[in-house]
Amino acid sequence: MNLKKHIPNIFTLGNLFCGLLALIFVFQSSFKEVFFFVLLGIVLDFFDGFLARLLHVSGELGKQLDSLADAVTSGVVPGFVMYMLIGSNLKEYSIISLIGLLLAVAAVYRLAKFNIDTRQSESFIGLPTPAMSLFVVSLPLIQQYTDFEIVKLSLSNEYVLIGITILMSYLMNANLPLFSLKFKSFELKGNKIKYGFLLASILAIIFLQFLAIPTIIFFYVLLSVVENRFIKKS
Repeated sequence: MNLKKHIPNIFTLGNLFCGLLALIFVFQSSFKEVFFFVLLGIVLDFFDGFLARLLHVSGELGKQLDSLADAVTSGVVPGFVMYMLIGSNLKEYSIISLIGLLLAVAAVYRLAKFNIDTRQSESFIGLPTPAMSLFVVSLPLIQQYTDFEIVKLSLSNEYVLIGITILMSYLMNANLPLFSLKFKSFELKGNKIKYGFLLASILAIIFLQFLAIPTIIFFYVLLSVVENRFIKKS
């Protein structure tokens, strides 16, 4: 039995396990723990691909397993977080709060498309599911910890939350090229946008804390749109 080829899959299953733990904490309204396990799952998701390439053991099993794990951690979990947020703002869990589950449906659809889309080896088409997941699971923490009252009030409005749900579902499946943070080399030439984005992200985290997460993701999409327009003009 070749144990080496199973190492990336162990990390992938770790991602899945983190997603399941996060789901338990969703229904306990323990959103700090939800955020922690989703973030840990995404880190494990990054390393499973990295190790697969490093060990030269990439295969169809790992590819499918990766998407199934992401479907939980970056699909089902943020879907139920949004379901809980909309329901708590409505003071009841009704058919309207079920709109939050659209995130899970859209995420799974995107993951299925990703598996058969050969264009996404060097960059992304549409918002990656981990980015959407971090965006959504950060919202209850922003409500709790931000000092910006207008942000708190906005996130206490079910229509704003429904709007975020629809926007995130669209962005995941939009035909929108987004740059990847994979580095072929660490030279400044050819990587200026990536380095600028990483620097801006670090500064945002220092000064904005949890509010930095949706800010970074919106900046990521905006920067990609600007880059695409610049390339077309060139």
